Amino acid sequence: MSIWWSLHLRREAASVPLARRLLMGTMETAGVDPEISYDLSVALSEACANAVEHGGDTAPGTSEAYRVTAYLDGEKCRIEVTDSGPGCVRTQDIRPARPDAEHGRGLCLIRELADHVHIGPKPGRGGTVVSFDKILKWTRDPSLLTA
Repeated sequence: MSIWWSLHLRREAASVPLARRLLMGTMETAGVDPEISYDLSVALSEACANAVEHGGDTAPGTSEAYRVTAYLDGEKCRIEVTDSGPGCVRTQDIRPARPDAEHGRGLCLIRELADHVHIGPKPGRGGTVVSFDKILKWTRDPSLLTA
């Protein structure tokens, strides 16, 4: 089974739970194990929160939106969050946050919850793409679902 969807969201805090609920509903309907669904939804929330906080610029012509795309294909789920921010962090630059830090834990958390993480520049006019994937476990045979 293959499912994918893409959202174009405003950089507002209210967009984060919307993306999370859509992902959770998709995975529940598809029969993905709840623990895997939860891990991916937390990782998605962190990526979206980063896009909301850091994913834009006040310069004219820059976007006040970001994009979330999720692919459930076979045994893997891949999620991409793309924004128009300055894109200053790359995968190799992720460092653990101090235990008492109030910010800076999101990318480390994504790395802990996903099987593979890539953070890099968005092709074109700037921005960042955070993509991560995880091998899925199923609570039931996904081929039994009807469209």
